Amino acid sequence: MTNAIEYRLAELGLTLPDAPAPAANYVPFVLSGNTLYVSGQISQDDSGLITGKVGQDLTTEQGAAAAQRCALSLLAQAKAACDGDLSRIARVVKLTGFVNSGPDFTEQPMVVNGASDTLVAILGDAGRHARSAVSAGALPLGVAVEVEGIFEIK
Repeated sequence: MTNAIEYRLAELGLTLPDAPAPAANYVPFVLSGNTLYVSGQISQDDSGLITGKVGQDLTTEQGAAAAQRCALSLLAQAKAACDGDLSRIARVVKLTGFVNSGPDFTEQPMVVNGASDTLVAILGDAGRHARSAVSAGALPLGVAVEVEGIFEIK
């Protein structure tokens, strides 16, 4: 199904990945009423996992690019939850971003902006959300960023 969100993705030169399968004993999303909870999406692209500590192995800008990939995976999961119809997304309610970084790194908000900016670019005002951006000493599989999301669904 083609809709305004699909057109906007194309205009931005972005494509959604296939909705990643869970790596452990959990489900990728839970739809409860009109609230969609999407499990944490780890940083990965067509080449594989985006790994490393931001501020040591990766720059803040590389971390933000990794967070963008997480946002695209969040949308892919939302699309799967909505039976392929992205137009059912009413808004992004909240993101929680985890940045694999050391104790002296303080630019987690700038890293997670990679996800936030992407969702606003794609969804407009419906992409504006509440958010937390926190440091993690390590993330699953050594990835640089993980982002989970809560969406309101029509």
